[in-house]
Amino acid sequence: MAKRSLNTNLQKAKNSKMDEFYTQLSDIERELKYYKKYFKGKIVYCNCDDPRVSNFFHYFSYNFEKLELKKLITTCYKNQNADLFSKNNSERAIYLEYNGDKNSNNIPDINEIGIKHLKGDGDFRSKESVELLKQADIAVTNPPFSLFRDYVSQLIENDKKFVIIGSFNAIAYKEIFNLIKENKLWLGYGFKGGNAYFKTTHPKDFAKGVYNEETDLVKFRNVTWYTNLDISKRHEEQILYKKYNSELYPTYDNYNAIEVSKVANIPKDYKGVMGVPITFLDKYNPDQFEIIGSDYDVKDGLLPEIVKPNWTGKIDRAYINGKRMYARLLIKNKKL
Repeated sequence: MAKRSLNTNLQKAKNSKMDEFYTQLSDIERELKYYKKYFKGKIVYCNCDDPRVSNFFHYFSYNFEKLELKKLITTCYKNQNADLFSKNNSERAIYLEYNGDKNSNNIPDINEIGIKHLKGDGDFRSKESVELLKQADIAVTNPPFSLFRDYVSQLIENDKKFVIIGSFNAIAYKEIFNLIKENKLWLGYGFKGGNAYFKTTHPKDFAKGVYNEETDLVKFRNVTWYTNLDISKRHEEQILYKKYNSELYPTYDNYNAIEVSKVANIPKDYKGVMGVPITFLDKYNPDQFEIIGSDYDVKDGLLPEIVKPNWTGKIDRAYINGKRMYARLLIKNKKL
């Protein structure tokens, strides 16, 4: 059994900024197969990728013609590209451009990849990287967990489409949750079985059970895909079969809402506000449900109508019979 939890490991990565995790090609292929129609004629930018080990670059360069891409661009930090193509590259950051197969061998050869030097360090927040982002249509990458908010904010500010990887815990960030609530960002299809496997530059930081010495991979369970491309998943209507009754769905002590402990148990006939686990977002259909807010919004005083007027206790999460519940999203059925 692992000595440290996944959350502890992610927090350590966040604090130390040692959050370089390299995505497996099979995971990229499994997720991106749902987005193929969006890549036709587009410029794809992978702006957090070391091209020596980036499976994002591999996927898009080898599928360039099949996806009918216009251009592929990738950038990385200067300390990552040492001896990548020549000994002279070790002191300067580079970016790569690929415009497709020129010699009809269906392989992205070195002489077909435009290798250009950057003046700065290749950080996605640098002026040069932002200018490249402005050229692009879609960003696809695994950004640093510790900088996820900054990364998403940059994409939204520049009005870019994206398919990216992030911690499921990012849903709790106010900035990310507000984007979900406003239907500007949502969850993708996710990793097989909920397990994401990454290569890492610091395997010793992970305990047995998280890091596997045989595969040289770390396993995360609360990592997922985020996107703002309109995939069919978000329009799949959840089938509701439970009927409301007050015993199965108690009203909170402090909220004008009922408790629904499992997403599968959302009642089909309840018109009011319901508290559901955050895993609801994996099934969220904006045509079927409205997200009112979260218990974080209640705590911040943004949903005064949710708090019962006679409640004198602590205003944070919902309570039932004096017991503090887990984090909840507050939703309503739009079809009733």
